[in-house]
Amino acid sequence: MEIANLKVLVTGGAGFIGSHLVDALAETNTVMVVDNLSSGRLQNISHHLERGSIQFVKADIRDEEKMNQLLQGQDLVFHLAVQCLRVSLNEPFMVHEVNSTGTLNLCMAALKNRPQRFVYVSSSEVYGTAKRVPMDEEHPLEPTTPYGASKLAGEAYVRACHLTFDLPAVIVRPFNTYGPREHWSGPYGEVLPRFVVRVLNGQSPVIFGDGEQTRDFTEVRDTVRGIIQAAEGDALVGATVNVAAGQEVSINQIAHIVLKELDQEGQLSPIYMVPRPGDVRRHWADISKARRTMNFQPRIAIEEGVHHYIDWLKAQNLDLQQLRREELMQNWLAQPKEAQV
Repeated sequence: MEIANLKVLVTGGAGFIGSHLVDALAETNTVMVVDNLSSGRLQNISHHLERGSIQFVKADIRDEEKMNQLLQGQDLVFHLAVQCLRVSLNEPFMVHEVNSTGTLNLCMAALKNRPQRFVYVSSSEVYGTAKRVPMDEEHPLEPTTPYGASKLAGEAYVRACHLTFDLPAVIVRPFNTYGPREHWSGPYGEVLPRFVVRVLNGQSPVIFGDGEQTRDFTEVRDTVRGIIQAAEGDALVGATVNVAAGQEVSINQIAHIVLKELDQEGQLSPIYMVPRPGDVRRHWADISKARRTMNFQPRIAIEEGVHHYIDWLKAQNLDLQQLRREELMQNWLAQPKEAQV
């Protein structure tokens, strides 16, 4: 299908990835953003709101009646609304309700309203730690956290609705997406922004574990392009596809790249803390299916992506010096534990 001149609904569209997706879609489509703003930010889509180029509805995907109402007349649905991994370690029931029950609500609303396509944006966390690399879509699914389990449950609902009720669904599994608008503080803060903010404050990056755990870091523009290409691909209806850079990078390497980019190499060194529970040891995506079925090709190398993110963050004129050291160190921990250097 061609994504142009369509009515498109994006759940979680004020969030990090969602807002970039809205940027790409709003150029040629009528876009409705649905977000409860628990982690999304209106400032991520404010440029569209000022121009009146999108419609924003504050709503919770757990509200079945509201979701049914909002999906009426929509041609295409991108479902990205989610509660994140770190929140799931302390509030697993809430994360289950949002990620699993919320996804079922969206599926039921889609079955009533029959959009041309329903795109569920899942997560590489459904795989758990790699048993073989690179990890293709047939890799065993053994999530290690309540978040990963809830995203896998969402996948199961989407797949069941396709198989039983002919929901025209596509499941996309992005790997670790990074870039502008990514959270850098609180429970939603991700590793790269946290490293950058700490180093800009003259503080060492904090690594949970030994830093040799790996991820397939993918710049958000590549992730969004992959999500859209997956939605367009008729051959992917009923299928699952990885979207990633296709490159394995360790957390230690990320710290090194950040320190080098900010001219702090040799001045600062990482601080190592106790590992995060359920942290996967190794992620590296096989993207041959994405290349074959939708001609997907990642364009942005990790060094270029980090440089772009740092330039963006500096341009925000944020008062980063006001952040407390404890907040900068906090990740999944309710209270920071003593660092192990």
